[in-house]
Amino acid sequence: MVIGEEEAPAAVAAGAPAGLAARTTGLRKVYGKTVAVDRVDLEVPVGAVLGMLGPNGSGKTTTIRMLLGLVTPTAGSVELLGHRLPDGAAWALPEVGALVEGPGFHPFLSGRENLTRCAAAEPRLATPDIPRAVGEALERVGLSAAAGRRYRGYSLGMKQRLGLAAALLLPRRLVVLDEPTNGLDPAGTREVRAVIADLHAAGTTVLVSSHLLAEVEATCTHVAVLHRGSVVAQGELRELLEAGGAGLLVSTPDVEVAVDALRDNRMPARSTPDGVHVDLTATTAPEVVATLVGAGVAVHEVRRQRTGLEDLFARLTEAETNEARLSDVEELHDEEAPQ
Repeated sequence: MVIGEEEAPAAVAAGAPAGLAARTTGLRKVYGKTVAVDRVDLEVPVGAVLGMLGPNGSGKTTTIRMLLGLVTPTAGSVELLGHRLPDGAAWALPEVGALVEGPGFHPFLSGRENLTRCAAAEPRLATPDIPRAVGEALERVGLSAAAGRRYRGYSLGMKQRLGLAAALLLPRRLVVLDEPTNGLDPAGTREVRAVIADLHAAGTTVLVSSHLLAEVEATCTHVAVLHRGSVVAQGELRELLEAGGAGLLVSTPDVEVAVDALRDNRMPARSTPDGVHVDLTATTAPEVVATLVGAGVAVHEVRRQRTGLEDLFARLTEAETNEARLSDVEELHDEEAPQ
């Protein structure tokens, strides 16, 4: 089928939220008796770098595969770049670059040869432009020097880089990266961060899935937290962190005494490598200091501390577990999901 010869299917129905590169509504995927994804409502704003955060088995990869039309949902709908899937896949997917569950290439071909084959399958890439596009993509991910080596001799990190290069062969409206730093050393991780920053600066929407909280906090503007197959929170990262509540970091040599004194006065506190962290949701900094001084705790320093993504993630997932709202959802590791 030549796309230009047929009229594209109708775009998303009138009334759909503007400014979304992708959206899922009531998305659900069941494998036998196992619920892998359960009623996921996900929104990816245009131009955002959205981090899909969650541990292995939370449904990240299954959600991404349904978003890209690789897996058929059991229920729910997917809208991608203004088109409903699966009918609009032929019009939406050429605008999407993706690296999902690790790359798959021919082991006896070189990195350049593999990437050239990928480029030849791109409907928007003219044949004369393929060598240039391949060279630029290899340079962008730091594989130019190893482009002539056979793929079977690549390290895990190099394979990830080649998969990323395939997603970046030409300008995209949306780039989807599933665990892009898997197998990379610190230098490679920094390079991937730089690529994501460049895409964001160019106006490209990026969806990144990860179980590494530090990576999401360092690279993303928005976040969606998945737990047991469902979205428990999503939105602008800065707003979510601010909504998580302020904290107070107390530097003291009497950590255990301080924690006990605060908890005895109904002030949530826990020990950290830097001292004592106190949740200020239901109290104030002066009350904390007064309580510690009254208990004979030596207070060396007190400073406000914004809620980190790790604290926010722990709070969201622990609350979801305690409320047992998803007790019927069995855990399924994404990489073990049936095709």
